[in-house]
Amino acid sequence: MKTELFDFDLPESAIALRPANPRDQARLLQVQENGLSDHIVADLPELLRAGDVLVLNDTRVFPAALKAIRPARAHGGGGDVTLDINLLSDLGDGKWQAFARPAKRLRANDVLTFSDDLSAKVISKKDGGEVCLAFDKSGTQLFEAFDIVGSPPLPPYIARKRAPDAQDDTDYQTVYAENKGSVAAPTAGLHFTPDLLDRLGAKGVALQRLTLHVGAGTFLPVKAEATEDHIMHKEWYNISSETADALLKAKSEGRRIIAVGTTALRALESAFGNDGAHTLSGDTDIFITPGYKFSIVDGLMTNFHLPKSTLFMLVSALSGLPEMQSAYRQAIEAGYRFYSYGDSSLLWAKQTGL
Repeated sequence: MKTELFDFDLPESAIALRPANPRDQARLLQVQENGLSDHIVADLPELLRAGDVLVLNDTRVFPAALKAIRPARAHGGGGDVTLDINLLSDLGDGKWQAFARPAKRLRANDVLTFSDDLSAKVISKKDGGEVCLAFDKSGTQLFEAFDIVGSPPLPPYIARKRAPDAQDDTDYQTVYAENKGSVAAPTAGLHFTPDLLDRLGAKGVALQRLTLHVGAGTFLPVKAEATEDHIMHKEWYNISSETADALLKAKSEGRRIIAVGTTALRALESAFGNDGAHTLSGDTDIFITPGYKFSIVDGLMTNFHLPKSTLFMLVSALSGLPEMQSAYRQAIEAGYRFYSYGDSSLLWAKQTGL
């Protein structure tokens, strides 16, 4: 399919720089085959029915935006260089893929200092600012060091407009975050409050959890002219056997399964694929575009996405491209707020694709 099919005009003013307060007062556009309706997130217990299953991604964002010093080289001239380092993906054993600015001031074997207690060696460098770093710590000790020296890894379309601050430590984390490992938040989940979760439970809506560690690749635009030529990023996910059994039981009973966020949806569709196999843990690079037949998900709660993004392609696969184009036009005209700190939508599956 042509990537340009998923393009649309989005005014700069539609990009949210702060979330709604309280969280569950964000607006919610419901997209059904019989039309659109306007709500707020706090209305979810009235929009869902007893027996529905909401699937939450309980990943926890860690402070993945770092400042580093590359000390002056003995024979290279010039002084110390200050760099912005954004961690992208965990390669294991203390190694991380990262984005560095200004990367042109780095070369292999440079040692970067983040604090008196944390440093890393540049193992390799790619075009575009990507570097591979080997830290002098690993595992829990390394994440504890990130907690001390790092800042919230705000999405680039927010970070270009303002610096992260203490409020983002709370705002850019779901209230049910548990398993540390994401460099970006599963943003549909940012709208939930403890009270809303309690009201959903009282309605008879079941809550299940999985983990998918969100990578920075979620923000990458599709540059290929055809979707078939796009290379999807990989992300690690895990679904417990107890959760899997509960989901399969719900599906067999005809109860609806609603993913909270595209990350939860991608984990679910990776685990319960159309080939009949169940892969409950591993890396996924699933790329969902119109024509995909969903195996387990009936609905999706998700924020509003970028033009020509893999995520707008995903929602178009679920609810239909013309339907999503119409929904996004209405959302823009009605002043819905877009992206990570923006408003949300509740989408229902339409298997007819385009």
